[in-house]
Amino acid sequence: MPAAVVWPASTAEVSAILSYANQHRIPVTPWGAGTSLEGNPIPVQGGIVLNLSRMNRILDVHTADFQIDVQPGILYKDMNKALARHGLFFAPDPGANASIGGMVSNNAAGTRTPKYGATKDNVLRLEVVLPSGEIIRTGTRAVKTSSGYDLVHLFIGSEGTLGVVTETTLKLAPLPDKFSAVTVAFPSVEAATRSVSSIVGSGLTPAALEFLDLTSVRALNTADDINLPEHPTLLMEFHSATEVGLRDELALVRQLCEEESYLAFQAGLGRAARDWLWRARHQLYEVLVRNHPGRAFVIVDVAVPISNFPQLVATAGQALARRALMGTIVGHAGDGNLHALIAYLPDDEKSYVVAHAADVEIVNAALALDGTATGEHGIGIGKREFMAQEHGHSLNVMRAIKNALDPNGIMNPGKVLPVEA
Repeated sequence: MPAAVVWPASTAEVSAILSYANQHRIPVTPWGAGTSLEGNPIPVQGGIVLNLSRMNRILDVHTADFQIDVQPGILYKDMNKALARHGLFFAPDPGANASIGGMVSNNAAGTRTPKYGATKDNVLRLEVVLPSGEIIRTGTRAVKTSSGYDLVHLFIGSEGTLGVVTETTLKLAPLPDKFSAVTVAFPSVEAATRSVSSIVGSGLTPAALEFLDLTSVRALNTADDINLPEHPTLLMEFHSATEVGLRDELALVRQLCEEESYLAFQAGLGRAARDWLWRARHQLYEVLVRNHPGRAFVIVDVAVPISNFPQLVATAGQALARRALMGTIVGHAGDGNLHALIAYLPDDEKSYVVAHAADVEIVNAALALDGTATGEHGIGIGKREFMAQEHGHSLNVMRAIKNALDPNGIMNPGKVLPVEA
């Protein structure tokens, strides 16, 4: 628990708070919507929790430039509802109604990454308050620049350890006019994951490309009148400016899936069916919790090059089977991002240790496959143990940057960087 929670309403107030905290060596942990999964906003050293929920305004919408200026406390889904009136949307979709400040600080991604990229690919400009209280602006509204060090991307994904983002200029996309959701069932996990490489390698750019294992499909079929064929499945969505272009893409997708002997192929779902499909995908965790009362879940987040995704899925399945663990394997397959949800008994330390061992095995496998310990959930406190293994000597550069910007170590201490003796 923190010693205090403070709700600033302006950049000036954030500056005053950080200046005071820095002078008195008080830890400060920024807080958005609290949807983080690796303990990212937990105030492990007490001090101040800086709740940015009152800084939740849209400052300006530049419709002709497909851009928006917002404060960090605005929630992702609320912002997109407002943008729909302009025929625009912010594409990265973390599933949860996360705050924009949290998405920036964590470099959130989600289902639409294959076509639109992660948060880092959709941020042009930041206003940041440094630990000293100094206010800086980084980046530009120009869509390209070669000017100076790229400070925008230094702060994106830094999890509030270098400063507090108080204003963001985001890139937007037009709401798609022509789209189709696709579900494809395969005879095996191997066939489904091989199709991912074929689809991406063909030059197609699906807006979303998700993998569900058999356990995940069976779980989803228990909720919301979902009736997917009970086989390993790919969920896809395609956007196009024309019906002809959309039909051509779907025809090629079907052809590529035929090479892996698909069992069922359904395309051409309308808007209502499309929305239902993705709502179901995002509800998987809640469905698992309801279906397994008294269980908690270790949530694994790793990513690898797409060509190595089939091997990663196979390794994850073996890690669960070898320990007789109940779990599901899903993933944002279009960008090589895998999630395993591993059940354990929350009051049984041995049960947790076994589940965590499977998590560690999957992370180590991802790193061995030229991947990363976290594709989108960040480091927080949950993934610090893998930082040295993944980054080697470049971890010293990260420490130097941290010490240069936050010499008193007040900003979200205990996160991202491994704790030194």
